[in-house]
Amino acid sequence: MNEALTRQQERETTMSYFALAFGTATKNKEGKIIEAYFPEPIHKPSDELISQVSNLVSYQGGNKALEISNSEAAKLATVFEDAGFDLSAGFAHDATDSETPLVMVILDSDEAPSSIAEGFLKLQMISHRLVKPHGCKLDGIFGLLHNIAWTNQGPIDLPELAGRQIQTRLKGETLSVDSVDKFPKMTDYVVPAGVRIADTARVRLGAHIGEGTTVMHEGFVNFNAGTEGVSMIEGRISAGVMIGDGSDLGGGCSTMGTLSGGGNIIISVGENCLLGANAGIGIPLGNRCTVESGLYITAGTKVAVLDDSGAEVEKIKARDLAGKSDLLFRRNSISGSIECLTNKSAIQLNDELHANN
Repeated sequence: MNEALTRQQERETTMSYFALAFGTATKNKEGKIIEAYFPEPIHKPSDELISQVSNLVSYQGGNKALEISNSEAAKLATVFEDAGFDLSAGFAHDATDSETPLVMVILDSDEAPSSIAEGFLKLQMISHRLVKPHGCKLDGIFGLLHNIAWTNQGPIDLPELAGRQIQTRLKGETLSVDSVDKFPKMTDYVVPAGVRIADTARVRLGAHIGEGTTVMHEGFVNFNAGTEGVSMIEGRISAGVMIGDGSDLGGGCSTMGTLSGGGNIIISVGENCLLGANAGIGIPLGNRCTVESGLYITAGTKVAVLDDSGAEVEKIKARDLAGKSDLLFRRNSISGSIECLTNKSAIQLNDELHANN
């Protein structure tokens, strides 16, 4: 057997942990962590690395968020380097002189996050493309995270905002509040390779933006959602929705999220699909599907299925077509009825629009 392959297989057999990450944290005046930043999370760290880290930070198992001292950071830097992790060009070394709180999260299994640091780690793992949407448990994350003012001076707990604004004004400066939300914008934490994002405020942390994707000014991508690869996004990707490679979401179009009306159905769009401007879907689409501009299809929408000659074969609910490929959904301009027929036109995105240098 190939020696390199044997070493890789041996390494994989020692990867029983879910994640390891070392980063900075922001605390409120009560000393509670309200957010955490991890420059280079490690997915499935080896047992050997966990063992070495544990000896330094007194980790004894389970899913833990541990505060790290500067002296511990100095020792951790050597451990990470010896294991082949530079942690974003020496972050661990630089952290030894940091006045900012330091935090380490070790997850021995993928469970619902129990601390804010764990929640922020999982969101960043998705945006780093280490796991895909629905690839890790985020149960209860809304109740876990704080509603925070995201400002030009960093995250501020809302009860402290007025005081900080006054302090800043007295210094002759201005505190700019970009948003008040539980989720920050992704690009303050992660900028994935090979993407274009016209308005970074419209992509939340926890979005998975595939290489080659362009998100235009009116495009929006929620957390635990995103794209697989080359896509043009000018519409809304709601929480939980994944868009396949080569698909195009036209201006103002919408995908129904599982948190707001989608029920238990996970909405998704397959490869090489087109949602026209102001269209919308409440069912998952297969590959090479087209939804006409302005047409919103919900699971209960009555759809007339047409044969190749254009004759109606049957009338069914849209949910019965969920996940099927090569379908064209349109509205009959005379009768107003919604029709579905075989989609014979290939959807090809403009290569020039997707040049991400």
